[in-house]
Amino acid sequence: MKRPSFARMRHGLYVMAFAFALSAPAWAQDGALELAQARQAVDKATQADADQYAPDLIDLARQGLEQAQRAAGDRRERKNAPAMALRAAADADLARARSEEATATAQLQLRRNEVNQLQRQLSTGEDRR
Repeated sequence: MKRPSFARMRHGLYVMAFAFALSAPAWAQDGALELAQARQAVDKATQADADQYAPDLIDLARQGLEQAQRAAGDRRERKNAPAMALRAAADADLARARSEEATATAQLQLRRNEVNQLQRQLSTGEDRR
């Protein structure tokens, strides 16, 4: 069995080092997708009036997003940024859902009031001509 030469092993090391160098930018961007998703989730919650209907949750989501952004900029904390961003996105999604639920509940109550008013009018004979 023929042993590989040192030159061939060195070539293999160069190939591995080159592949590692190409993957480093992907590591440097670790969390970029999660941060973008968290920003988008906070924006959607804000558009759904979460400041009015779920203020504590949207504040928590914004604080989480800020912490994730700071972590992404800190070399020692960078690895925690994706998880922090995912948490912020989840908080924002919950704030949006609660806001949408409150809006739907208010609209439902408005419709029920209209139905009750129409039923009273029909039973009392109001607006008959």
